[in-house]
Amino acid sequence: MKDENENKVTISPDYLEDRGTLDLTFLIEEHKKEIWAYKQKESDWIKADNLFQGARKIIEELTKKLGEQIKTIAELRYDNMTYKKEIDKLIAEKKK
Repeated sequence: MKDENENKVTISPDYLEDRGTLDLTFLIEEHKKEIWAYKQKESDWIKADNLFQGARKIIEELTKKLGEQIKTIAELRYDNMTYKKEIDKLIAEKKK
């Protein structure tokens, strides 16, 4: 039986240091690093977009609720003015 480690190829540190910028393995490693960096940026952009879309929905819901509240306040003001007019009429009638 052969030892599993016997089949492995080892690369000398001198070879790794001698690789130039035109070495294919060096170029592949550099491109892999660039691809990883772009994937990280894309991930960050997707996270930011998801946060933006969530915030957008919250703002739309709050705007809708605000519109409803404004409408309710306007109705209450109208009712309040109506009641004030009625009270003023009753006071005027009592004074007569």
